[in-house]
Amino acid sequence: MLLNLFNELRAAKVPVSLRELLDLLEALERQVVFADLDAFYFLARTVLVKDERHFDKFDRAFAAYFQGLDNLDAALQALIPEDWLRKEFERFLSEEDKAQLKSLGGLDALIEAFKQRLAEQKERHAGGNKWIGTGGSSPFGSGGYHPEGIRVGDAGQRQGRAAKVWEQRQYRNLDDQAELGSRNLQLALRRLRRFAREGAAEEFDLDGTIEHTARDAGLLNIRMRPERRNAVKLLLLLDIGGSMDAHVKVCEELFAACRSEFKHLEYFYFHNFVYEAVWKDNRRRHSERLATFDLLHKYGPDYKVVFVGDASMGPYEITHAGGSVEHWNEEPGFVWMQRFMETYRKLIWINPYPQEAWKYSTSTSMVRELVQERMYPLTPAGLEEGMRFLAAN
Repeated sequence: MLLNLFNELRAAKVPVSLRELLDLLEALERQVVFADLDAFYFLARTVLVKDERHFDKFDRAFAAYFQGLDNLDAALQALIPEDWLRKEFERFLSEEDKAQLKSLGGLDALIEAFKQRLAEQKERHAGGNKWIGTGGSSPFGSGGYHPEGIRVGDAGQRQGRAAKVWEQRQYRNLDDQAELGSRNLQLALRRLRRFAREGAAEEFDLDGTIEHTARDAGLLNIRMRPERRNAVKLLLLLDIGGSMDAHVKVCEELFAACRSEFKHLEYFYFHNFVYEAVWKDNRRRHSERLATFDLLHKYGPDYKVVFVGDASMGPYEITHAGGSVEHWNEEPGFVWMQRFMETYRKLIWINPYPQEAWKYSTSTSMVRELVQERMYPLTPAGLEEGMRFLAAN
């Protein structure tokens, strides 16, 4: 039982073991879920998947497994009474949906018409008002304009009027190479954690209160303690403007995730490459700057340093004095990067451009060499790899 699902998961590169499959079978034997596909989906994902990065792979394997089952209707009818199935189906319909179904003669008429139409149809259809297809006025299909019906497939623009969705993929989550969002950004950054209790005693200490109350013969003795926080110190330097305008959204999400994960966070901006000064406010970038020398002395070597930029620029911006496109820099950019590398043992560069495109950019190759190949793509897998390097001793 469920061996085909297990094989689908392994084929989809989901790291699942026989032990986890046996745990799922035991849960089914104990009727943790029964006759509810949604509940079974969540149970199977909880038992079989141990890392949120693999949720999307699990969804694809789960869909492939159930799409491949033969005679599913017959099996369900043999195992589950029809009135149970009907009640489960109607559970997802609102009162408005149920009222709309009456225009087709009710749920029975809708389902029977769907089965008959599916048996008669021999090819794909688009438009029209009878066959199952896209963009028409038939009650069956996707992207059409009938006031109620059954959506089949995923093509066409949603009208939001389907009484029931057929083959809808609802369970999409994280993937190693997916674009980053706030949630998976935070998950990746959490690999860089070192908790400590520092500062004022502001948090209620339940264990300490119980212990000291017992020592005082039952006289209540409330104890407080410093809040447990991430003690890692992070210095974030962000490329801003120019070609980075295309990556503003993901960089904003990265910045927000860092603000929520790290108590000791310092951030500064630069344009294209780091030179003799950086700044905190882009509106005052020409009047309120911090000398890079001051930054290197103010934030000690215990800081972890993360540069975020596409490393896309003219090579002379790295190699020559006066190479900056905005001002005259007395020293080449690579000299300043060497100073960063000498000061900070844990330094990485995060690049929002796809990794396969890096080899076509001369400046990207130069930056990778300067940071000793510690450049990582701005994907969940790339960010986790970078955090793993920063967290290592």
